[in-house]
Amino acid sequence: MGKAFPSQLIPQECLVEGYFRDTKCQDLAIKEKLERLCKTTTVKTRYTVMSKEILEKYPELATEGSPTIKQKLEIANPAVLQMAMEASLACIEEWGRPVGDITHIVYVSSSEIRLPGGDLYLASQLGLRSDVGRIMLYFLGCYGGVTGLRVAKDIAENNPGSRVLLTTSETTILGFRPPNKERPYDLVGAALFGDGAAAVIVGTDPIPGKECPFMELNHAVQQFLPGTHNVIDGRLSEEGINFKLGRDLPAKIEENIEEFCKKLMEKAGLVEFNDLFWAVHPGGPAILNRLESTLKLRSEKLECSRRALMDYGNVSSNTIFYVMEYMREALKRKGGEEWGLALAFGPGITFEGILIRSL
Repeated sequence: MGKAFPSQLIPQECLVEGYFRDTKCQDLAIKEKLERLCKTTTVKTRYTVMSKEILEKYPELATEGSPTIKQKLEIANPAVLQMAMEASLACIEEWGRPVGDITHIVYVSSSEIRLPGGDLYLASQLGLRSDVGRIMLYFLGCYGGVTGLRVAKDIAENNPGSRVLLTTSETTILGFRPPNKERPYDLVGAALFGDGAAAVIVGTDPIPGKECPFMELNHAVQQFLPGTHNVIDGRLSEEGINFKLGRDLPAKIEENIEEFCKKLMEKAGLVEFNDLFWAVHPGGPAILNRLESTLKLRSEKLECSRRALMDYGNVSSNTIFYVMEYMREALKRKGGEEWGLALAFGPGITFEGILIRSL
């Protein structure tokens, strides 16, 4: 595994003052609402590409109603590639084999728009073979990381000897805009989301003495909930990307999560939820609380998810890998369950899940 972040680290207690100063917003009611949201998210720190230097170069980003998609892409496209590069290099270094041994690349992002995509730029800058198999997964949102794992798993299983580099990279630049009482959803994003990248190598039949895998991807399932496509709604406009999150998102997940988890667990004959370890994408504290309550999980079961949310915020497709890294540390330190679930939820509403085994 590998991860990377932009240089700007924002403590949650400093976010509101900085955001309102940078956007020159004077609305105290909106400010108080954002302060309350920042406390309820449980986030302590986040990394962000946005900086004072960027706002000085592009002051129109802080102006309400400005058509700034062009400027935002000028910032986002190179930023996500840089983070993807750093995460990939860290991952390859830990893996310990030459970059020429990578046969496929799966690149996941909801933060860049261009042709060719970031998959080609990443493959070129890493020095991968020109015949590397490339797959680009665009605009999947928060479940993109687990989708990437499922796709990488399928590639590895169907191409003996292959090694798949899966890289995810995200920034909130495309959604940055001044606060506005007509867009309460923007405040949720400002209080919750962060930037970063992650990378993993996926393959079959590890070479003894050269490769040390820590987790097996056993069985993967994707499912969408009919009639819920408007619950998470994202639209691209001249101003960037606009998101609307339905208040019923945690409830929709709560209503369907038990059946979904059982579908994954039955492949290994597993019955008890508390007999598993859990790597759950922390979309927000409400989702984690509902899942914990519905499945009657012991409080420590979602500790890695809550820790990732606290340390990085919701970093969209990347976050599941930050959770899995904490899970790897916990399992190495104190042992524990053999089997677990990796879960993520996003637009659709889409559920992505993988039955995983600790090695």
